[in-house]
Amino acid sequence: MRRTFALIICVAAVALNMAAQAAAPASSTEWKLDAGHTNPQFSVKHLGISYVHGSFRKISGTVRYDPAELATTVIDVTIDAASIDTGFEFRDKNLRSAYYLDVQKFPTITFKSKRVEVGAEGRLKVIGDLTIKNVTREVVLDVDPISQPARAPDGRMHVGTQASTTVMRRDFGVGNDDTVAVGNPVKITLDIDLFKA
Repeated sequence: MRRTFALIICVAAVALNMAAQAAAPASSTEWKLDAGHTNPQFSVKHLGISYVHGSFRKISGTVRYDPAELATTVIDVTIDAASIDTGFEFRDKNLRSAYYLDVQKFPTITFKSKRVEVGAEGRLKVIGDLTIKNVTREVVLDVDPISQPARAPDGRMHVGTQASTTVMRRDFGVGNDDTVAVGNPVKITLDIDLFKA
């Protein structure tokens, strides 16, 4: 009788464990930004008549995602604010100053995702917190479908995508209302290359 009862308990435990594993979502994989092939770019109007384009040369971060469970994607990115590059050193020094990015006091720009909405054909809306000059605002990244994996010559697997959003620089204390030469909306485009960690 005792053996029968013990056997029933064992079978029940195994069944519960199998059910829990079946119900659990597929595990996500961590990917790291390939800094040499990832480019955070921006454009902002000058005097309301033309666009100035720039980028940041130093970026790092991770993305955790499972192709079967895209809504579980998690993104954590850090940009070196002093690496801003518009192709004109005088302007870049001005943008690094306390009036704009204040890179001495706030050396990094960060983005941390909070949730992900999956759209048609694998497109994503990634909602997260963007922090510039210690000011955090929620932004939405529109993300293209993530590519199929490709193997690089060094043997590592890579995937890629592109993301875009528009932010208001004044919301982050970058410049102020008196800065008439620089437009308020800043268009951001990220060409993203990831390799499997």
